[in-house]
Amino acid sequence: MPRVRLNYSVELTYEVCSPAVFAFNVHAAQTDQQRILAEHYEITPRRISRLECESSTGNRVLRVEVDPGPFRMTYRASVELAPHFTSPDAIGSNAIADIPIDAFRYLRTSRYCQVDKLTKVAWFEFGQMERGYGQVAAIRDWVQRRTVFQPGSSNHGTSALETLTEHSGVCRDFAHLMIGFCRALNYPARFVTGVDYGAAPALGPPDFHAYVEVLLDSRWYLFDPTGITIPTGLPRIGTGTDAADASFATIFGSVRSGMPLVEFFADNDPANGIGLPQPTLLAISLAQA
Repeated sequence: MPRVRLNYSVELTYEVCSPAVFAFNVHAAQTDQQRILAEHYEITPRRISRLECESSTGNRVLRVEVDPGPFRMTYRASVELAPHFTSPDAIGSNAIADIPIDAFRYLRTSRYCQVDKLTKVAWFEFGQMERGYGQVAAIRDWVQRRTVFQPGSSNHGTSALETLTEHSGVCRDFAHLMIGFCRALNYPARFVTGVDYGAAPALGPPDFHAYVEVLLDSRWYLFDPTGITIPTGLPRIGTGTDAADASFATIFGSVRSGMPLVEFFADNDPANGIGLPQPTLLAISLAQA
């Protein structure tokens, strides 16, 4: 499968009412499977900023102190994706005793993924299946089948348990529900952000996107329970236990937010081995092994 080069840009606008601190998580992650070819960010009005990398997640966070008034942050990046592909039939699961200690945090209940309250449903629906990629894919398909993608049907406080009962939500809600089920079945699962390349225009303008990674056979594999994107075109931005860890903007202060403007396109240069993202039945990993 050809390599994918994806270009994306983000514009975030605010009206700052009192001195505030912003922590932006929109910078592309740098991994063995995702190479940053070019990037640029701009802050208006110009302020001193610090771009730092979280050692535990690889998230690249930009911190800015801002005075009252209008404020804008823009970011552009070009990234090359070189996913690791594996036949799903060849992927098993890690025994709990063999799960790396750094992955244990992704087994526990978190703010939006109430593992203890989802365990009974998870084991009833999936507990009789053989462990491995197929069981996790069944969780993904079940969440997609029972949940309607409906913008405006949830809010920033909606949890996995509420998505289970309401049967609707947006990408973050699908991700939280799948993560909760996976953790209930003893699979480390984490929340990842990117952009929604391949989503139908009828679902709304281009936007950030949330998907899931599950640790199987010592590698993190990608799953999109919404089914609205092309998985080979999902860049990696932020990673965390749930959306609380990977918000594109964390704000300390009184601020009014405008609508994010997200744009993206993929290069198509077959002569140089660069192609558009394509669907695949293979398992995909964009994370460090």
